[in-house]
Amino acid sequence: MSTPTPPFTDEHDELRQSARGFIERELAPHARQWEEDRWFPNEVFPKLAAQGLLGLKYPESYGGQGGDYLHEAVLVEELARTGSGGTAAGIGAHINIATPPIFKFGTEDQKQRYLVPAIAGEKIGALGITEPGAGSDVAALTTRAERADDGFIVNGEKTYITNGVRADFIVTAVKTTPEGGHGGISFLIIERGEGVESAALHKLGWHASDTATISLQDVFVPEQNLLGELNGGFKLIMANFQWERLAMALGAVGAMTLAWERTAEFAKQRNAFGKPLSGHQVIRHKLADMATSVYTCRCVTYDALRRFVAGEEPLKEVTMAKLLTQRASFELMDECLQIHGGAGYMKEYWVERAARDSRLGPIGGGSDEIMREILGRVLGL
Repeated sequence: MSTPTPPFTDEHDELRQSARGFIERELAPHARQWEEDRWFPNEVFPKLAAQGLLGLKYPESYGGQGGDYLHEAVLVEELARTGSGGTAAGIGAHINIATPPIFKFGTEDQKQRYLVPAIAGEKIGALGITEPGAGSDVAALTTRAERADDGFIVNGEKTYITNGVRADFIVTAVKTTPEGGHGGISFLIIERGEGVESAALHKLGWHASDTATISLQDVFVPEQNLLGELNGGFKLIMANFQWERLAMALGAVGAMTLAWERTAEFAKQRNAFGKPLSGHQVIRHKLADMATSVYTCRCVTYDALRRFVAGEEPLKEVTMAKLLTQRASFELMDECLQIHGGAGYMKEYWVERAARDSRLGPIGGGSDEIMREILGRVLGL
């Protein structure tokens, strides 16, 4: 076994082999079918749970594995090997953005009602922040929660919500004061039920994941489903951004690694003008540049990950990793498609899907433009 790359250890590499085996056996063979179905079965969640993969970073007392973010980082990277960005996104939304706020800010009662069944794959979660008129500008949220007896009445609309059709519960950002700005945002755990309607959205990529606009009409949410402090929701949003963006960088590194491996193999096998494609200098140099890009993205991402797990506040490094990897992944997939020629444009080939799936990276989880704005501030510009 090769020496693991820090911050990973032999233990993490064993987890990597185990997770990869499960993904290649149980998920990857269905990738094309699930893309065509525009849905992956809900049974994927309990299957992952049976392998301990839905609670890697959560304590054993909640059904988790008692690991940390490094264990989860391994899984996030390996999920690229499903060959379906949509399947990886649906699983990722559940483990990376829907459940962490409940673990970090939830009451013991909330953890028992939502985190425990989420780790067991019995309940599926989603995070509901984005609205038709408020994406990165979270201060512009308009979904309102008005005080009612023993709870809140919620009205509004969320959009681009991953798992938005299938989710049993939605960790939802709402306005709880009439004033604008960041101060009056709270979070409620909203269960699927009366007044909660989902409409599926159709996307360029990530076809297997259900993305939805969710309409909330006079939805009653009990007081005990207030997550964190009343009007303290902005802190909760910011707390999870670093991990979400780091997870996106890790996912891109995993996808780029797999795409490079497959394309290099294709170039060695495919003959043109009497020799393999890789025998032509122009293709060989392209592959060399692509390998350099993969390695650079991995180094920057792993550096940010090391800092994150060491307890630093690596805003600069995480932002750089997110910014670098998402655009680099899209550009690499485009080069992979080009090397495959006409075949690469056909749905039969994995690379057509990979190129479409990678386009969301520079938009989701904070767009490239927002990342540059954050860096501008951090760098004192």
